[in-house]
Amino acid sequence: MKTKQIAILVSFILAFSVNTLAQKIYNPSANAKNDIAKALLQAKQEGKHVMLQVGGNWCPWCIKLHKYLNSNPEINTLLKDNYIFLEVNYSKENKNLDALAELDYPQRFGFPVMVILNGDGERIHTQNTGNLEESKAYDFKKVKSFLYNWRPDALNPDHYK
Repeated sequence: MKTKQIAILVSFILAFSVNTLAQKIYNPSANAKNDIAKALLQAKQEGKHVMLQVGGNWCPWCIKLHKYLNSNPEINTLLKDNYIFLEVNYSKENKNLDALAELDYPQRFGFPVMVILNGDGERIHTQNTGNLEESKAYDFKKVKSFLYNWRPDALNPDHYK
């Protein structure tokens, strides 16, 4: 009986591991420059900024951030309402160095790193995501503040008269 229970447990662990490994967030074969250009066109049409999350499938904090942004309803709404979101791959297969050079080398902050571009493609902010963490997780207040303070409407001069 114990052998059967152990076999079931091992099967469950293997199935979970395979499913986790199969989840590829970043696409190593993607051309970041082309994807950013498409995101900029969409952002300009929709009056949004482009938010890039630079990282890779090899990076546990990159995966955590992806899951956090997509699983927290308030954060996800703030993200979708104000940004065209794009995950840019950095890995041994494809470092996208030409695109990162044009973004003023955001990899200097480590991974993941967030870059915000306005609709004209100008880099307006690079965020070290370590500043959005608390303990071993992302902090709701810090992430919300970051997204809120860099949204397009936050740069409206009429708010500051």
